[in-house]
Amino acid sequence: MTVHVLEREMFAPVSLQDAFSIFENPNNLALITPPWLNFRILTPDVVMREGALIDYTIRWLGLSMRWRTLISRYQPPYEFVDEQVRGPYRLWRHRHTFQTVNGGVLARDRVEYALPLPPVGELAHALVVRRQIEQIFDYRERKLSELFAALPTAWERQSRSRP
Repeated sequence: MTVHVLEREMFAPVSLQDAFSIFENPNNLALITPPWLNFRILTPDVVMREGALIDYTIRWLGLSMRWRTLISRYQPPYEFVDEQVRGPYRLWRHRHTFQTVNGGVLARDRVEYALPLPPVGELAHALVVRRQIEQIFDYRERKLSELFAALPTAWERQSRSRP
């Protein structure tokens, strides 16, 4: 099995808790997922914790697919890991980490994934899948930047709390 890795990081000018809360909220997944994937959460009222299961559907190349994710690690506000239990990949492990830096938070993603049906899966990866995953994460970063921009910065909060 060939395991591919996608790593991304972005700066968010918000508190550690605010950054974590945006990423951990399953309802935000619909906001940060490209519309062409037709993402829908099926699990009502998800409580984020280690062991939580989240079911949703996506539409890829015109095919509707069910996906189940397990939150396999949950250490707020520093890290959580979601892993595909059922879905289109042979392996999908997505680690989110958060680190306070000067002026905000550095949010990092590391996705390890593998496709089924080698060598056909590897050909699909080379022709379509790799590029689409990158496009999904590009879109996600743009939308997350919009969500972060709507929050007050740590400096703004501090200024508001002064008499």
